[in-house]
Formats: sequence, C-alpha cells, structure tokens
Amino acid sequence: MSRMRGTPLNADQIDYKDVALLQRMTTAQGKLFSRKRSGLDAKAQRALAMAVKRARFLALMPFVS
Repeated sequence: MSRMRGTPLNADQIDYKDVALLQRMTTAQGKLFSRKRSGLDAKAQRALAMAVKRARFLALMPFVS
C-alpha cells in the first residue's frame, strides 16, 4: 500500500461551509477519518474537527447517518 506524501490540505483550506470536502473526510457513520488515513497534519486535523462540529451545529451535516 502506498502512502501519501505531504499534506493534501492546509488548515486554511478547510471551511465549515464546504460540506463536500467534510463528507469526504468522514466515514459512512459520520466519524472523522484518522490522521493516518486522511493524510492531514495535526493542525489541519484539528481544523477539520472544528469545521465538522460547526457544520453539524448549523445543520449543514448530520450528526449521524
């Protein structure tokens, strides 16, 4: 299995209004992918978690599917 090199996204590129991106980074059950699977660095992973929480609170994403 090949491993991704570098970060696919910066923390600045992650936005709570980009629901398509957020859904790509979550499982079918609505859980976030791990850093190992998503390839994000720690800062981007924290930004992703906050963006998903904001999107759920504003009803842009479901809490569970």
